[in-house]
Amino acid sequence: MDGEQNSISPVQRRSFDRLINFTDAVVAIAITLQLLPLVDIKATEGESIWQLISENSSQIFTFWFSFLILSVLWMKHNQVFNSMRAFDGTIFWLNSLWMALIVFLPWPTALYGSLNDDQIIAARGVGLLYWWTLALISGIGWLVAIHAWQKPELLEQSVLIEGRKDSGLKRYRGASFVTAFLLIGLAAEFSPQFVPYLSLGIIPMDLLLRTKTRAKTRRDEERNRR
Repeated sequence: MDGEQNSISPVQRRSFDRLINFTDAVVAIAITLQLLPLVDIKATEGESIWQLISENSSQIFTFWFSFLILSVLWMKHNQVFNSMRAFDGTIFWLNSLWMALIVFLPWPTALYGSLNDDQIIAARGVGLLYWWTLALISGIGWLVAIHAWQKPELLEQSVLIEGRKDSGLKRYRGASFVTAFLLIGLAAEFSPQFVPYLSLGIIPMDLLLRTKTRAKTRRDEERNRR
């Protein structure tokens, strides 16, 4: 194991750093693209700002929600890559697919946000495309984490010594996001009126899972000290 850990060359380390920088740049651009549909929103003569916001509430809500979800997905991606010291071909291609979907997301976001409640019911497939794109992004990030943990030579020494599977490599949290997005996508297709309530439950779900993870980690540490 020590030999494998010491086999990471400076060239491999620089390549990994460049992959991280490239990925962060792609995410930053994708988040910026989320804003573009809002740029075209303009008030008509005599229209108040509150009327403007009310008439475009769907687009505004979709932008802020997508911004928040992309931030959470990037944070999870960052936690996984912070646990790593190098990458292999599988990580490269999974990460490339993850980035491609991140860049693709502004299109279904713009489509979904441009529809009012009546149009969402009539426009079959738009909500499904948006939510299942999020499910794919989350699922591929989850696969990156699983693959990394199965390859000890890709991980930082401290991660292996401490056995910190909670440093971005938790399986159940990844599965919970994928499942939530898939289910909300089905709701968007068949019962769109419930989607706003279901989507608002995603962040509390993540916070609850984080709390349980930290509590389990503390219990394990106390058990090890005994």
